[in-house]
Amino acid sequence: MKMQVFYLLVIYLGATTALTRKQEAAEQNRRRVAGPGLRRSPTTAAPIQDDTLYEYEEVELPLQCPEPNGYFPDPEQCDKYYDCRDGKFVEKLCPDGLVFNDFSPQHEKCDLPFGIDCSKRPKRQPPQPSHHCPRLHGYFAHEDARICDTFYYCVEGKFNMITCPAGLVFSEKTGICNWPDEAQKKGCGSRELFNFTCPKVNETVAATHPRYPDVEDCQYFFVCVNGEIPRRSGCKLGQAFDERTSKCDWARKIPECKDWYKGQLTDEELDALENPVLRIRSESNRRKGRPTTESTI
Repeated sequence: MKMQVFYLLVIYLGATTALTRKQEAAEQNRRRVAGPGLRRSPTTAAPIQDDTLYEYEEVELPLQCPEPNGYFPDPEQCDKYYDCRDGKFVEKLCPDGLVFNDFSPQHEKCDLPFGIDCSKRPKRQPPQPSHHCPRLHGYFAHEDARICDTFYYCVEGKFNMITCPAGLVFSEKTGICNWPDEAQKKGCGSRELFNFTCPKVNETVAATHPRYPDVEDCQYFFVCVNGEIPRRSGCKLGQAFDERTSKCDWARKIPECKDWYKGQLTDEELDALENPVLRIRSESNRRKGRPTTESTI
């Protein structure tokens, strides 16, 4: 009798253990469904404690779709990307000259390549060049490497020529005009462009970023950043750089530059620039029909 009870107890414990293992497996499968790329399908297994057993099959998404929905970059080509919907993808290309901006899977955005890291996916579609435009879209340097301050802005293969402000050069790295030392364009440094080198000074003077006149143009001067890096800057129209004060002043007040604007501006135009209040009063009186006899402010 005791032996029969023992066998019945062993059978009961074995059944209970098997049931527990099935429940644990079902619970593990239930937790796995929360992961991406998984789907569940009901089976016809008998119900256990009012809960239905499910079998879970792991479904691998294509490499182009790390998530079921979104826009994702191609791993090798910077202007190619994939539009993923429910795990299915459509391959797309940005317009020639633009690259895919992968800042968010929720946004489909093609941009100019400046500021977008394509180092790990450097390939691009074959270019579609036109006159002055190596690609259909973008900012491009002048074909003549000696012309540093002129570049082209291209849209759909049509160009606009743009000239940088005086003292700046086009940077192929950033697509904007920049100081020569920051643009680092070969053959377009301050020494090559302006034939100027910062004089050697002690640390105290260097910390003030000393200024020096442009000996060929009264309106311009050089700022030596930290006493070493030259940058060409300029005074506003009608003014010149005064070496004695290291500031801009009206050209007619600086002996060596008093005639600098002759042939460019008349005395009346220089008067109007130097005395803007007088010019405004004169224009106001002229509109009101009053005589303009004022000569001083």
